[in-house]
Amino acid sequence: MNPMEYEKTTLESGLRVITCSMPHTRSVSLLFFVMTGSCYESDSEAGISHFIEHMCFKGTRKRGSSREISEAIEGVGGILNGGTDRELTSYWCKLASRHLETAVDVITDLIRRPLFRGEDIEKERQVIIEEINMSLDSPQQRVGMILDDMMWPGKPLGRDVAGTRETVTAITRDQILKRVERYYMPSNMLASVAGDFDRDSLLEMLSRAGEGWQAGAQPEYIDSRAAQTSPRTKIEYRETEQVNLTLGLEGLSIFDPDRFSLDLFSMALGEGMSCRLFTEIREKLGLAYDIHSYVEHFRETGSFVIQAGIDTAQTENAIRAILEQISSARDGISAAELDKAREMAKGRMLLSMENSRTVAGWYGAQEMLTDRIMTIDDVTRVIDEITLEDIRRVAGKLFTTEKLNLAIVGPVKDDGSIANLMTL
Repeated sequence: MNPMEYEKTTLESGLRVITCSMPHTRSVSLLFFVMTGSCYESDSEAGISHFIEHMCFKGTRKRGSSREISEAIEGVGGILNGGTDRELTSYWCKLASRHLETAVDVITDLIRRPLFRGEDIEKERQVIIEEINMSLDSPQQRVGMILDDMMWPGKPLGRDVAGTRETVTAITRDQILKRVERYYMPSNMLASVAGDFDRDSLLEMLSRAGEGWQAGAQPEYIDSRAAQTSPRTKIEYRETEQVNLTLGLEGLSIFDPDRFSLDLFSMALGEGMSCRLFTEIREKLGLAYDIHSYVEHFRETGSFVIQAGIDTAQTENAIRAILEQISSARDGISAAELDKAREMAKGRMLLSMENSRTVAGWYGAQEMLTDRIMTIDDVTRVIDEITLEDIRRVAGKLFTTEKLNLAIVGPVKDDGSIANLMTL
């Protein structure tokens, strides 16, 4: 198999395995994806997926403490971690190729045999509450949380993945066990491996580790789409040194073919130090130190977000300037800007794929979320075919006044003047 090509196998247990050989490396990355996250949680169980991810590292039947778990990987120079997002939970390890069997053993042990001891749950409950408190204390994180709630009010996408202090306090051990029994099944998981390894040996390791593992039912995804008919503004007053703001609108799902056009639009408008927002807002007007845009694509919807830290005395001027740049770019970016965005997208993609963990994530997440995989060449072809008219059409459809959302955290009083600026 040539480098960067992948192979897919489904084991007897129902576990899907994606493999990508990178023989030029001396390391290997193993990622286990679980189809669960905040978009699978009811309001009362908000944060339970994140809670479970934490708890899997607290001790298993084979390794009774978090220290034993971490030492098994760190003792051979590897890295072990996990993460919970809206649509996926992941457990991953990167280490020297000759220790791949250790990685398989540790991660399958984590997700198959966690102890969930009552005393550990109570300790970790407080740890997670402090994690939530830290996010609430950070203006940059807090303003993003406010924006999410504005864009998807009352929906899973609008909640913090970690939940709230109230929901985390209320989660019980019985709820945790029932959720693990339903979601942590091989039919709801995928293992993705990239780096230097022998594929036959890997599949044998995973088959042995999955003996007796029973497939489960497909869990229910909670739709987060929300209709919006007018612009929204929310200001949280705080005595900070600068105003943190996020301006966002609903974007495109991971299944929408126009998502690549939106990605290029974002790069031209707000990514890198030569984009429109950085050049105009920071370099020419001196209104911000950091300003950038980014795009997210989910199964049912997506988002386009601009984030900035603004001089407190120049908040309204900065908002006007940002909206002017959006409006101008919506009417059409130049051929030179499209060429630069196109090369930026391809270059970033290629640079990221030098990392085996990124490669494993690239293939594994696509397979989990979409049941199909686009290779680097597939994406490159799509990017090369995007025209100025494609970007103008997509931007014209998405960037309208009634879809705007603006969240602010800082020393700003809500007297209605900022809401009056919200027009494109």
